[in-house]
Amino acid sequence: MPADLNDYFNKKNGSNNSQNSQNDEPKFKKPNINLPNGFGKFGTLAYIIIAIIAVIALTQPFVIINSGEVGIKSTAGKYEPAPLQPGFHFFIPVIQKVAVVDTRVRLINYTSGEDMGEMQKLSSQAQAGIIRKNSISVLDARNLPVSIDITVQYRLNPENAPQTIAKWGFSWESKIVDPVVRDVVRSVTGKYTAEELPTKRNEIATAIDNGIRKDIDAQPNKPVELLTVQLREIILPAKVKEQIERVQIAKQEAERTKYEVERANQEALKQAALAEGAAKAAIIQAKAKADAVKIEADAQAYANKEVARSLDNNLLSLKQIETQGKFNEALRENKDAKIFLTPGGAVPNIWVDTKDKAKQSAINQ
Repeated sequence: MPADLNDYFNKKNGSNNSQNSQNDEPKFKKPNINLPNGFGKFGTLAYIIIAIIAVIALTQPFVIINSGEVGIKSTAGKYEPAPLQPGFHFFIPVIQKVAVVDTRVRLINYTSGEDMGEMQKLSSQAQAGIIRKNSISVLDARNLPVSIDITVQYRLNPENAPQTIAKWGFSWESKIVDPVVRDVVRSVTGKYTAEELPTKRNEIATAIDNGIRKDIDAQPNKPVELLTVQLREIILPAKVKEQIERVQIAKQEAERTKYEVERANQEALKQAALAEGAAKAAIIQAKAKADAVKIEADAQAYANKEVARSLDNNLLSLKQIETQGKFNEALRENKDAKIFLTPGGAVPNIWVDTKDKAKQSAINQ
């Protein structure tokens, strides 16, 4: 479009807009508000405070350390020697950093693959402070492979945590605890044969505990506090295990046979003791009867002796008189009876009733 036509339409639109603005002028005018003196300064201060809060929210120059933890502050990449204790702490962003490390009890479970699978089934999420590793493979005194399941409890020394992290890094337990445990277990177990391991379990467990504790405590600045070492299981080769089972069965059979023999001996001794007791009892009983008979015979003999001693002529005459008196009384009732006196007047006499014909004929004959 030509330039003169553009000027024409622009002027025309401008005149129309001016007329419309005059017709559309509002009936009420906007009131003027007078702000108090100093309000501008207050607004500036508010903006500054808001900006500071925004910066703090974005940079977060503070940290909260919970119980069972310590903080390690680094300034320009250099760790401060004193750890930050549980609580609220500030630091300078960009220049300073605070790393929070766990000082609670931690565990390393050296376990077989089957046990590890069972542990993982118990919880869908790994528990904090628990590290699971495969069983420690060692060689016995005859170079036979053996696996050891062991659990180690330990904790980071909170007082020397900055020095430990500065020297070993945040994977300090894999550099301090794990190598020591493996080295000591292999050194101790290698002194025994596979057959000796189950029978000397307590001795081996004590040696492993003492060895690990000694090596951990020998580390500079004592970075780790060792709590317990538990020997859980000794996994032997299948052939060695079968051989040990056969030996155990043979020992049990020998013990059972020995027990049966001992039991038979005890039973024989018991029967012999019973027989001997019965024989002694019979002897004692027979002796008692013989003694009783002898005592009775002695008593009868003594009685007879005393009776014989008491018999004299006067006593015999008295007995004769008493008997004769009884016969005289009988003759009064039976006058046909006959009395035969024994020679010398001995007692008793013979009484014969003559009224009895059979007796009379027998006497007459």
